[in-house]
Amino acid sequence: MFRLHILLVVLCWFVGWSVPAAAHPHVWIVARSEIMFDAEGKLTGFRHTWTFDPAYSTFAVAGLDSHGDGKPDPDKLADLAKTNVESLEEWGYFTAAKVNGAQAKFAPPTDYSQTYDDHRLTLRFSLPLRAAVRAPKVIALDVNDPSFFVAFNLAEDRDAVTLAGPARGCALNVKRPAKPAEEGVQLLADAVANALAGKLDPATLGGDYTPHILVACP
Repeated sequence: MFRLHILLVVLCWFVGWSVPAAAHPHVWIVARSEIMFDAEGKLTGFRHTWTFDPAYSTFAVAGLDSHGDGKPDPDKLADLAKTNVESLEEWGYFTAAKVNGAQAKFAPPTDYSQTYDDHRLTLRFSLPLRAAVRAPKVIALDVNDPSFFVAFNLAEDRDAVTLAGPARGCALNVKRPAKPAEEGVQLLADAVANALAGKLDPATLGGDYTPHILVACP
């Protein structure tokens, strides 16, 4: 079963949240993204690499080590990866993309896998577009959870976002949030309290903590 899905659903049910935001994230992810082009320079989709925090990673792999060697069984990790990416559809794969101003539509994920190293679970998957886009001029990509149950932080190195394939003449710009998610916990707690009291539109929560990725092509 998709353990992230179950964890979030149980949390919502337990505390009775009626707004699409939590006081603070419950799962932390270090994210990397590739923007994929085919041999003809058409945009074909995105590839994500998400590394989960140690606490959630331990929860996610519990019971997957049948050999008692401290490592999840590869076949069970593979099964979990399949279930995870299929279940992510409910949340739009935590991926919002626009191509030439139009909302991108995704096909089911492909090339998915999971690894577990140094007490951290990493999920990798490709998210293809339903139809490749020829000569994309502007590509906007956000990877985040608007409810802030899951906090996405881009990896700190320069290769956190890359262009894969012959993206001829395309320029990549990554705008990191002014306020990292780690620094926004108390602010979000106050914002949620206001939202519950009817003093704030909950749709505004979390936006200051989202990295924005923009690709401009000739």
